[in-house]
Amino acid sequence: MSREALLARLAMVGRAMPRTPVVQLRHDRLDLFAKLEYVNPNGSSKDRSAYWILQRAVERGDVTERTTIVESSSGNFAISLASFCRWIGLAFVPVIDPNVNASTEAYLRRLCDRVEKVTEPDGTGGYLSTRLRRVEELRAELPSVYWPNQYANPDAIEAHDRLTGAELCADLPHIDYLFVGVSTGGTIGGLSTRLKRLHPDAWVVGVDAEGSVIFGGPPAKRRLPGLGSSIVPPLVGKASIDDVVIVPEVDAVRGCHELFERHGLYTGGSTGSVYSAIERYFADHRGPRPTVAFLCADRGTGYADTVYDPDWVDRFVAQRDRGQSVALV
Repeated sequence: MSREALLARLAMVGRAMPRTPVVQLRHDRLDLFAKLEYVNPNGSSKDRSAYWILQRAVERGDVTERTTIVESSSGNFAISLASFCRWIGLAFVPVIDPNVNASTEAYLRRLCDRVEKVTEPDGTGGYLSTRLRRVEELRAELPSVYWPNQYANPDAIEAHDRLTGAELCADLPHIDYLFVGVSTGGTIGGLSTRLKRLHPDAWVVGVDAEGSVIFGGPPAKRRLPGLGSSIVPPLVGKASIDDVVIVPEVDAVRGCHELFERHGLYTGGSTGSVYSAIERYFADHRGPRPTVAFLCADRGTGYADTVYDPDWVDRFVAQRDRGQSVALV
């Protein structure tokens, strides 16, 4: 299959990417807007970066019909790559870990001929370094490999600048605050680049998980995929970030439940973290209503057996609170 044929198939992928809607949520102190990235074909904002990275790699000649794509991901980026690679006819090997949602792992094993799952924690108690080591081993083992490297690939920033950010800024001509969950840094890098170019005075707030080391916090075990990292991704350094909020995972769970109960939005764990961060950030706000925007990065479907399962929540909260369960909603 020629490069032109691969690009033609990628063009079909691009045409399937919707303009995701922006909706206003009821709030007593803010003009609060959510961009529903879970409307993307595979249910998350990672469709943007996966599509753009593949397209750029094919255009440069880094990916041909004989290339195997190998990437470290236990979540949405792996789902997006698996779907798009199958669509255009490329092999994909995801490298996942025990924190992967059961539905995500089942999907990847159904769609990919080979799935690599690491089980040994790294020095931070997470699995990212272990996954990355396995990626390096696979790059040496397989004959023709392309590693998207979502943690350092500037194409991810370009994707969220030219796609996600362009749409958001067109739909909301004025934004005072933009809250963005941080993991690889691509999303906040692209969104902040677009926003600051158009509105230099807008405030970009990065939201990270407690236990993540991205912003200098101590490493600790994290149970929810999608937010945080046990390394400092190079792309984070390319983002324009004015402030940071660190969210405990129990508050991420609470944020998911509040979004669902108050607004009917069935979202994933990272979105719950961002919503919780917004509520905390503006808890004492009085005065003019600022315009605040955030992404609903993915659907809650992958969290049905965890965040939205009462028994799992009870066990999770009991572990975090040393046996004293608390109500989330």
